[in-house]
Amino acid sequence: MSGKHVPLSAALVDYIERCHSQSEDPLLLELREETQSLGDICIMQITPEQGTFLSLLVGALGVKRPIEIGTFTGYSAICLAKPLSDGGKLLCLDSSEEWTSLARKYWEKAGVLERIDLRLGDAEESLQAVPEEEVFDFAFIDADKTRYDAYFELLLPRLVKGSVMVFDNMLWGGRVFPEPVVEPDARAINALNRKLACDRRVESVLLPVADGLNICRKL
Repeated sequence: MSGKHVPLSAALVDYIERCHSQSEDPLLLELREETQSLGDICIMQITPEQGTFLSLLVGALGVKRPIEIGTFTGYSAICLAKPLSDGGKLLCLDSSEEWTSLARKYWEKAGVLERIDLRLGDAEESLQAVPEEEVFDFAFIDADKTRYDAYFELLLPRLVKGSVMVFDNMLWGGRVFPEPVVEPDARAINALNRKLACDRRVESVLLPVADGLNICRKL
């Protein structure tokens, strides 16, 4: 075991959340505050540093056609849509009209509404309905954890070689071990983490960013 891992105190987490490029973005702060006012459901929103990390990846990779499964109130979609290359468009799949109506309001405020194609319904069915010739060059998955593996298998053939796929909540509060893992969500996440580490179709790394990000590159 490496000795370079730093235990994260509440103060250190606060420091991390202040030391990234979008930490003072007034629109993102406003969206976070409105989402937090919804109650316990706000835990579904990604953390600020995750949002900046997604923006950094999309911008650095020159992404033009990303897909997001699980949009909630639209924070991550803003982070994905703003750095898109010219002509780029983000496809968002979600099942909630209620939460995505809030997302649309902030997408318009952020000036990215025209860069986002939102499709409501079951994510697997929506993805299966996308024409086969339509491919993607980036994917962010933050939805039903027990269906993560299904999303992976459906998305992988639609990603161009070298594309990056990012899964959120891949540490699930630390409940992915020790085995045997009993909780259904934790069990599904643990199985996918182990699968991705051995899957020769991708190169992957599990990072302890917030609740864990598993980042894969299609080979």
